[in-house]
Amino acid sequence: MKAAVVVANEEVRYEEIPEPEVKKGQVKIRVKYSGICGSDIPRVLYNGVHYYPIVLGHEFSGDVVETGEGVTKVKVGDRVSGAPLIPCMKCEDCQNGNFSLCKHYSFIGSRENGSNAEYVVIPEQNAVPFDPSIPYEQGAMFEPSTVALHGLLLNDYQGGGTVAVLGGGTIGMFTMQWAKIFGSKKVVVFDISEERLALALRLGADAVINTKKEGFKEETLALTGGKGFNYVFETAGQVPTMQMAFELAGNRSHVCFIGTPHVDLAFTPAMWENMNRKEFKLTGSWMSYSAPFPGKEWELTAHYFATGQLKFDPSFIYRKMPMSQANEAFQLYKQPGLVQGKILLENEA
Repeated sequence: MKAAVVVANEEVRYEEIPEPEVKKGQVKIRVKYSGICGSDIPRVLYNGVHYYPIVLGHEFSGDVVETGEGVTKVKVGDRVSGAPLIPCMKCEDCQNGNFSLCKHYSFIGSRENGSNAEYVVIPEQNAVPFDPSIPYEQGAMFEPSTVALHGLLLNDYQGGGTVAVLGGGTIGMFTMQWAKIFGSKKVVVFDISEERLALALRLGADAVINTKKEGFKEETLALTGGKGFNYVFETAGQVPTMQMAFELAGNRSHVCFIGTPHVDLAFTPAMWENMNRKEFKLTGSWMSYSAPFPGKEWELTAHYFATGQLKFDPSFIYRKMPMSQANEAFQLYKQPGLVQGKILLENEA
């Protein structure tokens, strides 16, 4: 089969490799779309892979074309997405259902060949069937949605409160929508891009705040009557928004860091004192899994995608490119700020 193979730093070759064989309990998927995740960029551009050569890709959709012995969850012809984590299922964390915390895991598209290819083989339990009414492009966006929902669940989210979402990227948009689906009183999205803020409003945000504008803090206080937010979700992984989360939190609120910073993060004593004085609860969120594996995050995404309550917008996608142009696609990320949204690699019929 053809695959986009990372053979060296900054070098992705579209070449023939052996087609993977299906074993007992496994499923072979003909990949339609495979998304480039933010975590894939350093793997390609900054020597970030575990080994060479490797086929990346862990956000994907396609059709089941073959099933191994004993498979009952899906059948040939089913439209599926794939949960990329392969936990060991034996360690204490796995036994407690905390699969994201497994230290002995494998990962499709990172520790073993992934979906930047014509075919990918995954365990049956990792296959997530979705309704044929859902476009393949949307099916390739399961993982960002599940990451957002996992953050809500870890943050002990309940409806009826005010919610701040810091970062208007794909995960931020899904976080906002999940908060609405589960009964928020008011959801406010914060970003520096007017285009992303306009998208947030289209998708159902109650209000948006451009943090580049003067006076945005006063505007923000007015939205909560000066009380601060009951729930704060940081999804950008940027120092300013991670610091801002401490300011926006109200008394006894819940703050969740979904975004991952890539530079040193520092708080002044006054910033940090926000947590002490407000007595808010702070948690991190990592990946998107719960028991039974892969978890309610994946099941509910399939359900709410199908009902249309969890919305997909074409602007989530920056560009669709042929799988054969994977190397060119990764080069686009060298231009800061150019890629706004997801790049989907497509296997042409």
